[in-house]
Amino acid sequence: MNIVLLGAPGAGKGTQAKLLVDAYDIPHISTGDIFRAALAEGTPLGLEAKKYMDAGELVPDQLVIDLMNERLAQPDTALGFILDGFPRTAAQAVALDEALAASGRKIDVALSIDVEPEVIVKRLSARRTCAECGRITTADEGDTCQACGGKLEQRADDNEATIRNRLSVYAQQTAPLINYYQGKNVLVAIDGDRPIAEVWADVKAACEH
Repeated sequence: MNIVLLGAPGAGKGTQAKLLVDAYDIPHISTGDIFRAALAEGTPLGLEAKKYMDAGELVPDQLVIDLMNERLAQPDTALGFILDGFPRTAAQAVALDEALAASGRKIDVALSIDVEPEVIVKRLSARRTCAECGRITTADEGDTCQACGGKLEQRADDNEATIRNRLSVYAQQTAPLINYYQGKNVLVAIDGDRPIAEVWADVKAACEH
C-alpha cells in the first residue's frame, strides 16, 4: 500500500499517519525525517542538502527527489509507505511516479484530509504543548499539563498571522497536486473536521477500496 498523505498544517495528518502505520506496518516517511537522517548519517546527498539549509535556502526539487528515491530504495518500504510532506509540487509528483515505475511500483491512493481554513486557524491557535513531557493539548486545559504538571506553552508559529500565511502557501502549492492525483484517479478527499475515529474509518475504507 503506497500512500501519499495531503492536508494543510493542523488538518490531522500526523494522527492518521500513526493509525496507518499501526494498521499496515509500513513506514511513515516525511521530508523532515529524511533530511535529519541524511544529515545524521552524513550521506553525500545529506551533506549537499545541508549547504542549502545552512544558507536558509529551500532545498532544490531534484535534491529532494534524490533523497526521497534513496529512502524509498530501503527494504522497509517493500510492503508500502506513507509519504507526508512529499511531493510538494506537481514536478515532484511526476518525478516520484517515474522513480516508482522504474521499480514496478505506483501510488495506490492520495488521501487529502480536508479541513476548512477557519477551523484550522481556531484549532492551531488553541494548541498547547507541555514543556516537560511534550504532550499536545488545547488551551482549554489551562497553563498546567494534567499528565505531568509541566507548563503548557504555545508554539511561536501557532499565532493567527503565521497560521494564515502557512495555509496560503499550502493552498498555492497543493492545488496543482490535487489536480494531478485527480487526473490519475487515485485522489480521495476525506472530511477531516470530525472525530478522529470517523476520519480514520474513511481513511481505512479508501485504502482498502
